[in-house]
Amino acid sequence: MNLTHCLLLASFLFCVGVYGLLTRRQAVAVLLALELMMNAANLAFVAFAHFRGGPGQLFVVFALAITVAEVAIGLALVMLLYRRHDDTALDRASETQG
Repeated sequence: MNLTHCLLLASFLFCVGVYGLLTRRQAVAVLLALELMMNAANLAFVAFAHFRGGPGQLFVVFALAITVAEVAIGLALVMLLYRRHDDTALDRASETQG
């Protein structure tokens, strides 16, 4: 497996994430699509670090820490949306007040 294969895989995963982001209405599915996009970017960083050298792996560690915080905040918002509307559809998110 060379750099081109890794980058093609990362591009495919990123495109699947974008498709999921644009077509899903449920908040959890949108969060999963965002995570897939983030992991595709991390795969590209690790591939460049492995084949070309550089601090790509260190950047991925920081990116994963940010991703964990993003997931925690996102799931908290999904739980709030579910408690208020008994549904996690993002159409209802604009109706949430206070």
